[in-house]
Amino acid sequence: MGADAPSTAVERTAIKKISVRLVPFVALMFFVNYLDRTAVSFAEPNGMGEDLALTAAQFGLASGIFFIGYIVLEVPSNMALHRFGARRWLARIMVTWGIVSLLFTWVDSTGQLYTLRFLLGVAEAGFFPGAILFLSQWVPSRHRTKILGLFYLAQPLTTVFGAPLAGWLIGRHGLFGLEGWRVMFLFVSLPAILLGVIAWFYLIDRPADAKWLTSAERDWLTKELAAENAHKAGHDDKHAKGDLKAAFSNSRVWVLALVYFGFVYGLYALAFFLPTIINGFQEQYDTTFSVMDKAWITAIPYLPAAIVLFFWTRHATRHGTRTWHVAGPAVVGGVSIPLALYMGSPTATVAVITVTACSIFAALPVFWSVPSRFLTGAAAAAGIALINTAGNVAGFAASYVTGWLKDWSGDYYVPLYLVGFFMLLSAVLMTWLAARNRTAEPAPGPEQQPLEALR
Repeated sequence: MGADAPSTAVERTAIKKISVRLVPFVALMFFVNYLDRTAVSFAEPNGMGEDLALTAAQFGLASGIFFIGYIVLEVPSNMALHRFGARRWLARIMVTWGIVSLLFTWVDSTGQLYTLRFLLGVAEAGFFPGAILFLSQWVPSRHRTKILGLFYLAQPLTTVFGAPLAGWLIGRHGLFGLEGWRVMFLFVSLPAILLGVIAWFYLIDRPADAKWLTSAERDWLTKELAAENAHKAGHDDKHAKGDLKAAFSNSRVWVLALVYFGFVYGLYALAFFLPTIINGFQEQYDTTFSVMDKAWITAIPYLPAAIVLFFWTRHATRHGTRTWHVAGPAVVGGVSIPLALYMGSPTATVAVITVTACSIFAALPVFWSVPSRFLTGAAAAAGIALINTAGNVAGFAASYVTGWLKDWSGDYYVPLYLVGFFMLLSAVLMTWLAARNRTAEPAPGPEQQPLEALR
């Protein structure tokens, strides 16, 4: 069930080496990816919104239009990664998005902002599902929750460290004759280009080619992964076969896409609008924050979220992943986010938002351990990309709809109630999917954890 400790010395050392040698680097790539993607949320309340005369709806559209470009090339990009290899394709993505991100330094109109956000989505398309697929192809299924949990730590930690970094860079107003928010875009973009070049030489596409593994470790990983893939591909269930059509005709993939939609809707509603909400505390509570004050307050919910993510994925790995590892946090998040609206102080509001952030980040890495249990080969590449595409639809919807509803209603009550609804829907769908597959799954092999185990 994935809860047992490694059974051999070779297994222990192989997984440890992957955890130390491979995962931190891919997580660093994700860190820079997410920082570049959300940098606009720090820029808007710190000069960009005023300089470009953005309304909340226009900022929401600028934030969300990124996902349109991403969606268009999501599945083709992941199929290209499957064909050409992660090393080449992830490196190409990073260099391309770094160059586009750099151009935000000189944006001077709403139209240019929309165009560059769209192009950033095109450039980044496939990175996240490609990274998930890449790491999933390095470890057997019983270790994936742990590995993906370590990888996913980069996302909340991006805000923990990225928000103060963004605040500090914005405070360098006048450097090179640029406004502070332009200085921020300049310096958060360059690491993507550098990491992309390094990734070309550092990453390795498959365990069989990893010289930093011993021959025994390479043989063990190759045999384990081949046996898993053969087991999945050998089922009579047409949805388990490793072809592209299988992913698109698999009802489980579509339900998981809807589950992911709810989580990502909440994730990006917070990511893009939390700095703006915090900026609004000044008028709401008659107080004043410096740029760095706002940056540190923005970071507060994400450090506990990273800690909860770490221990939640460890628990799922040791005791076996169950439905409540995904559905439980969705319920907590769905209930807590509207409660933040009724708190009477910035401290209480941020405390409740912290609970929501913990819920979202606890569930996401556990969720991503599920698709690779029943998909392999091209179907895994397409299925993971398809699920992530639903998340990108949510990213666009959360960004634009939140801003539009705020302009329409005058406050964040309606948009945050909608966030709560979608997260509760994710809990319902995850519970229903596990119940539906309780008796439908074929008997697992000795090293497999079936979808029906999620109950």
